[in-house]
Amino acid sequence: MSWRVSAPWALGGLTLALLLAVLAATASGAVSIPLRELPSILFGTPTPDNALWHNVLIDIRLPRVLFAVVTGAGLAIAGAAMQALFRNPLAEPGLIGISAGGALGAVAAIVLTSGGFWITAPSAFAGSLLATLCAYAVGRRVPGVAGLLLAGVAITAMSFSLIGLFTFVATDAQLRDLTFWNMGSLGGANWKILAFLGPWVLLVSVWLIRQWRVMNALLLGDREAQHLGFSLKRVRARLVLASALIVGPLVPAELPIGLITGLVGGPFFLWLLARGRRIG
Repeated sequence: MSWRVSAPWALGGLTLALLLAVLAATASGAVSIPLRELPSILFGTPTPDNALWHNVLIDIRLPRVLFAVVTGAGLAIAGAAMQALFRNPLAEPGLIGISAGGALGAVAAIVLTSGGFWITAPSAFAGSLLATLCAYAVGRRVPGVAGLLLAGVAITAMSFSLIGLFTFVATDAQLRDLTFWNMGSLGGANWKILAFLGPWVLLVSVWLIRQWRVMNALLLGDREAQHLGFSLKRVRARLVLASALIVGPLVPAELPIGLITGLVGGPFFLWLLARGRRIG
């Protein structure tokens, strides 16, 4: 027997799950913080009894948790834009080389410079933006989204080849950095990084959300979207650029989440296949 959950109930349930995950993440760790103490730590004056909890929560955990929320939201919204653009629920920014270009920029920064977030992040952003512009410049010569997709595949292949080359010439210390970076980490998240990337991701995400009419039209097909009065070339350019502006700065800012999302997403995808659900 099949059943559907209405959108308000689904959003409410997901919001509740997010809040519970945030509470669990802020309370758990090497230093366990009782949930009942969170309000007094957040809104009260630090005391000798809770000084350690206060420092751990305010200076370490809270920036990481909030940054994880910002990163997840930004990647989800960019993914939704790509799904509308390609009319496929499995589409994501990596299809047009955004992720690979960002990874190449970050790896180049680690190997060729002293590294650090304020060098690696701009390099990843520049790599994502450059890869996106190249994919769009080449792909627009072919009607529809097929050209963009094929250009993205080629750029991704070239980017990972160059990443392999940088890995080959890297020193032992740089290889260690590359290994942990490939898994992703929020260990370096702090209030300065959050203050820089949070508003950026929020503004671009709000703009993308306001394009819901365009994305719904794209899901109907190119011809239908044109009949509704949308210029496909401009729409595609805007969606691709906005996705790059979100994903680019976030590429060096994911968890050993690269491992966690794979462990969660892989079984979920297999579950969809086992149910025989149409995914393309």
